[in-house]
Amino acid sequence: MKEEYQKLFEPYVLPSGVTLRNRVVVAPMTTHSAFENGMVTNDELAYYALRSWGVGAFITACAYVSEGGKSFDGQIGITDDKFIPGLKAMADTIKGKGAKAILQIMHGGRMVNPKVIGGKQPVSASEVAALRPNAVVPRALTDEEIEQIIRDFGEATRRAIAAGFDGVEIHGANTYLLQQFFSPHSNRRNDKWGGSLKKRMTFPTAIVEAVLKSVADHAQEPFAVGYRLSPEEVEEPGITIPDTLQLLDKLISYPLDYIHLSIGKYFVTSLRNKEDKTEVLDTISRHVAGRIPLIGVGSVHTPEDAVKVMDKGIPLVALGRILLCEPRWVEKVEEGWEFELHYRISADDMDKLKIPRAMAESIQSVPGWLPFE
Repeated sequence: MKEEYQKLFEPYVLPSGVTLRNRVVVAPMTTHSAFENGMVTNDELAYYALRSWGVGAFITACAYVSEGGKSFDGQIGITDDKFIPGLKAMADTIKGKGAKAILQIMHGGRMVNPKVIGGKQPVSASEVAALRPNAVVPRALTDEEIEQIIRDFGEATRRAIAAGFDGVEIHGANTYLLQQFFSPHSNRRNDKWGGSLKKRMTFPTAIVEAVLKSVADHAQEPFAVGYRLSPEEVEEPGITIPDTLQLLDKLISYPLDYIHLSIGKYFVTSLRNKEDKTEVLDTISRHVAGRIPLIGVGSVHTPEDAVKVMDKGIPLVALGRILLCEPRWVEKVEEGWEFELHYRISADDMDKLKIPRAMAESIQSVPGWLPFE
């Protein structure tokens, strides 16, 4: 192994005491492969098993915590105790290869496809449609419904603990419900849940509090809680970097284990302020200043990419698409065989790489998402 890669393979202890064997984690990627009722399938287990070798932690595809929060076909559920056995099989599969198993939990809000929730109207902070083709105007949540969703996140955490996961990641990114409450575009409320920037933090932080309380009440061993966020929005009005820095300060006041940044490229600069040439990861890392661990992500393909992320003062690096092409990325780099890494994939490789069929179809429907041969 090259000397400059050694930092990728140093163990890391999260604030909760959960210990990762190295600094590489698997980014959550949608498999579209659960049963229609949200139960885990064998295809998914095979996908997780192949990619859990070597990595420090595996963050799963997102699980919906409320019936109205299911966002797409093939999504795993965690709305009821009946899901625990299947989720336990998933956690055991990941942990059986030595990686820590972290379940991402979410509610889709206005991004829910009405077809997957029986034709019902999606819900959000306000009656504002997403700026996307054919977007449905959501219904604004009532106070009682908001409080129920907060409880749903707490219950989802209890179930994740019962299933044997090592942690949960609260999905506050990618335009889903938590981001919708934080965003001035989707949150036009004038009650305790919206209005000022501070009030737009109320719902996300209430979720954090519910999850942390569930951990305190139910976990017998160290259990990690992370939070994923998208630093900016292109909408007007939309989330800005200064907004996110204030949210980070609030999140850091809680005993969270990490912040996971959702950006397309680790070297990207501001989407909104084209005059600012500072990379977003640099801005956030400097602001956080070591107060909480960060996970950097975004087109990290080569070991050189991963080292560049860590050189920004970010202790953990998430790999996504490259692990679809190269499930043994970590072992090859650690053993000095990085020249054998596969960076391309063909349609014929899908079965060999244990990529579930529905996931394969989704991948192939997005031109350029993976470098196909």
